[in-house]
Amino acid sequence: MTDQQDSRLTHFDAQGNAAMVDVSAKDETERVATARGRVSMRPETFALIRDGGMKKGDVLAVARLAGIMAAKKTSDLIPLCHPLAISKAAVEFELAEEDSAVDIEATVKLKGRTGVEMEALTAVSVAALTIYDMCKAVDRWMSIGDIRLVHKSGGKSGTWNAAGATDAP
Repeated sequence: MTDQQDSRLTHFDAQGNAAMVDVSAKDETERVATARGRVSMRPETFALIRDGGMKKGDVLAVARLAGIMAAKKTSDLIPLCHPLAISKAAVEFELAEEDSAVDIEATVKLKGRTGVEMEALTAVSVAALTIYDMCKAVDRWMSIGDIRLVHKSGGKSGTWNAAGATDAP
C-alpha cells in the first residue's frame, strides 16, 4: 500500500457484512475516471473490423454504444455501486495494427459524492465483450485483457494517474 491508499476495505461494516458506503457526508466535486483495455485477435479479424467487413455490422460503433450503456447501468451489475447520474460517458478505440488489437478507452464524468472508476472499468469491459461477441464467429482465439484504471480525479483523494498514463485527462 502506498501512503495515498487507505488499507481498510470500505464495503464492509463493523461486523464484516457487505455494505454500501454512505457517501452522504462527502462534498460534491467533479469526478472523472478513465479506464483502458485491449482486445487482441488474429490479423484477419483485425482487417475485418478495420475495413467494416464483419457480417454483424460496424463492430466499433456497436461496442461504443454498449460501453456507454454499460457505464450508465453499472450499479445494476456491481452490487455495492451507487446509482449515479453521470454527465459524460465516452468510449474511444485505437486500432493497433502491428499487434492486431483494438485498444479501448472509456472516460466517465459527473459532479457528485462518489467516483466513477467502476463505471469507466465497466464501459471498457462491456465494449471489449461486445467486440468479442460480434467477431467470435470468425475468431475464437481473441483475448480480452489489460483492463485497468489509468486516471481518476476529484474527491478527497484528488488526482491519481497510473504509471505511464500521462496522456490521461
